[in-house]
Amino acid sequence: MFADYHQLHVFDDGSLTDLGDAWTDQAVLDGLAVAGDALAVGTEVNVSVTVTVEVLPGRPSADETVFDHVVEGSVEVRSGRLVVMGCTDFEPDAARFTVPGGWMRVRVARANLAEARRLDIDSDEDPATMERVQLQVWPEAPSDLAVLKRWQH
Repeated sequence: MFADYHQLHVFDDGSLTDLGDAWTDQAVLDGLAVAGDALAVGTEVNVSVTVTVEVLPGRPSADETVFDHVVEGSVEVRSGRLVVMGCTDFEPDAARFTVPGGWMRVRVARANLAEARRLDIDSDEDPATMERVQLQVWPEAPSDLAVLKRWQH
């Protein structure tokens, strides 16, 4: 997925939320901007990244050791369809995932950040050097953003 402007978007299908104001200085540090029915995931690179999405019935077990940066945020998905896309992708063509309607928790786990940062625009030429983003989504009452592991670049 193309992480144009160093970000990916995750939102309720039909959301009209503008994520521009959600990118506070703290959100940039945390790598996640939260705005009700939409999230913006910060990436280290401004090129393609590998993205996996897992829709789960409940909170997954912790696995921070295999990732460089792990953060969680809440998003309201009233439609029951979660959209995942690069911020400049064509929304009608974006990937959609069926989820229970209501509040969802999203764990964003990113890996291979040092190598991707080192190679920058060339990082997406080889899967071994690409930034990897894992999104795990499950139903859960809304709660504050939580950084489970912070990467220092």
